Order: sequence, then C-alpha cells, then structure tokens
Amino acid sequence: MTETKAGLVLIVEDINAVRELIELQLKARGYTVASARDGQHALDLIEEQRPAAIVSDILMPRVDGFSLAHRLRVNPHTANIPIIFLSATYVSAEDERFALNLGAMRFLPKPLDIELLTAALDEALSMSAEPQPTLSERDFYIGYRQRLKSKLEQKAKQIARTQQQLAAVPEAQKETYRHSLAEAQAQYEEIQRELDALAKTLAQFD
Repeated sequence: MTETKAGLVLIVEDINAVRELIELQLKARGYTVASARDGQHALDLIEEQRPAAIVSDILMPRVDGFSLAHRLRVNPHTANIPIIFLSATYVSAEDERFALNLGAMRFLPKPLDIELLTAALDEALSMSAEPQPTLSERDFYIGYRQRLKSKLEQKAKQIARTQQQLAAVPEAQKETYRHSLAEAQAQYEEIQRELDALAKTLAQFD
C-alpha cells in the first residue's frame, strides 16, 4: 500500500493532458493533489485552501508561472509556500536564474522526470515554513520583460524555421508540422499579450 504524503500539492498547468498525467502520477505515489488550469485559477484556489507545495508550469494564459510566484512571494500569507517550476519553453540558464531569484526552490525541464519531481516535492514538504526570497516590484517587472522578450525572439525563429520545413516536407508529413506551427504561433501570441500588458505596468515606474 502506498504511503500517503503529508500536505496538499497544487499542480498549475494549462494543458489538460499534461496536468492530468502529473496528477495521476503523484496520486499513485501517495500525494494529495489539487489542480489549477492557470495562475489565476491557482490564486483563486489558494484563497480557499492553502497548499503545502506548488508545482507550476510557466507559460500559461491569464497569470503565468512567473507572475504567480511573484504574487505569492509578496503576500505574507503565501510567501513561504515552496514552488517547483516545470517548463518546456523557459529552459535557458537565464530563465532558471530568474525563477530562483523569484524564490522558486526547483526549476525542472519538461518532459517531466517524475523521480526528480517527487524528490523535490519530498524536500518541499519537509521544509520549515520560512519566507522565501523574492525580487522588488521594479526588479521583477524588468527581469520579467527581459525573459519575455528573449522568449518571443526564440518563438519567432521557431515559427520561421517550421514554416520553411513545412514547405519542404512531403504531404504525408505536413500535418505534424502544421500542428507544431500552430502551437508555436499560439505561444508567440500569448507571450506578446503578456509583453503588451507588462508595458502598461512598467509605465508606472517611469
């Protein structure tokens, strides 16, 4: 019989299949799990029930993982909740450094390695409830803008490369490339929306 782990783990992930897979894998290992479809949904849930640890994607609609972490860290009631980031989009050394500066305890790449995640969760659930470090409002928004701009450039290059490949591959392979192109374009648009909203916020500091 699987031992039940102490404390609620909140999974924050906008892709249903990925969220459900993580939830199933963690429940099978004895964790008590709740899930949210994006950062705003997570904030709403946290008002009702405080999790012992959070596992969050970064690129999400409405409130993304970086913004979620910042909001939790500046709130005294949630400042000490351990956060573990998972990401397939934000994977550079600069992304990881920014995430850790926000007070995240781990930064794990996708595809998910469940053993790495459970090791991080076990550490998180055994941590003492100490407030985690974070950035000032101004430093957060400036760093956040840099990460978004970098990611937007990468997505633009990915889209251009996929469009070239789509034009060159046989018809039988085109559907796979069309799916990849649509996904990259959707992510590009989401990042651009975040940048547009951020520009208005940063104007307050000028």
